Amino acid sequence: MRGLIRRGLRLEFVAAMGIALAVPAMGLAAENGQQISTQVSTQTRLAVELHDQAGRTTANLTAAVVGEDGEPVTGAVVVTDHGRELAGAALNPQGQATFSIQLAAGDHSLGASYVGDPTHRASVAPVASAQGQTSTTPDFTISIAPASLSLVPGQSGTIVASITPENSSSLTAPMFVTLSCSGLPDQSSCAFTPENIEIQPNATAAITSSMVVQTQQAEGKLMRPGSNNVALAILLPGALGLGGLAWSLRRRPWPQRLSLMALVGLVTSLGASSCNARYNYYNHGPPPNPATPAGTYTVNVTAQSSNGVTATTHSTTLAFTVK
Repeated sequence: MRGLIRRGLRLEFVAAMGIALAVPAMGLAAENGQQISTQVSTQTRLAVELHDQAGRTTANLTAAVVGEDGEPVTGAVVVTDHGRELAGAALNPQGQATFSIQLAAGDHSLGASYVGDPTHRASVAPVASAQGQTSTTPDFTISIAPASLSLVPGQSGTIVASITPENSSSLTAPMFVTLSCSGLPDQSSCAFTPENIEIQPNATAAITSSMVVQTQQAEGKLMRPGSNNVALAILLPGALGLGGLAWSLRRRPWPQRLSLMALVGLVTSLGASSCNARYNYYNHGPPPNPATPAGTYTVNVTAQSSNGVTATTHSTTLAFTVK
């Protein structure tokens, strides 16, 4: 009988423990569900304007994102062509992002995707069709993937930049393209490997380069112990010298006293101004390195080629977010 009672108590204890563990888990799941449900739906629209000039077609795109709550939408938009990422940009305070993309000859299917933010859900704009004009001039296009990059200060990320030749059969010599970037926030940098790309005559395949974006983490102040020996070496002779001047002032006429007092003031000011930086360095160390500031930025990725007479420049953009 006692064994049955003990067994029953054990079962009740186990059941109670299960309930105690299940209730927080259910609360956590409900909380997560509430967080997900609080995200507001968005709508993304894409407007396309085509301009043909000198055998090239430029597509000026404007992506607009609107939240159902009417609140400003932040984050980034990525533009695609037949599902392949071309460029990315940060939304401005009005919830818009603009792009200028050079289209290769042929049919294009342009789309825009909003990546979302902590309070707004991602959304995709309807696809827009476009036609690129045919040209016989040797040229190239540039695209990057991924077109949106998010990093924490101190991290680095890699983007693949693709250079696709156009009408390379008209080349009589290799075409050299140099890659660069601009628009990065402070305390960050980019590097390409390789930085210079060579397009051979009759080449059709895309040539890639790795773009590494590096951010900086905040570093604490480096404390350096002060040197008492140096302080004594400066203060002791100075104190003795000032004492000697004070003793000599009592035996000199007023004009000489004023001259010596002016000399003492000059030496004091020179000592304070010249030793201040050194004193701060030895006692407080160099200033700390700041972190890459948080925010979403539009980074320009540029490809430039020159034949010695004229330069050909094409660019795309990267949506870069620092958390």
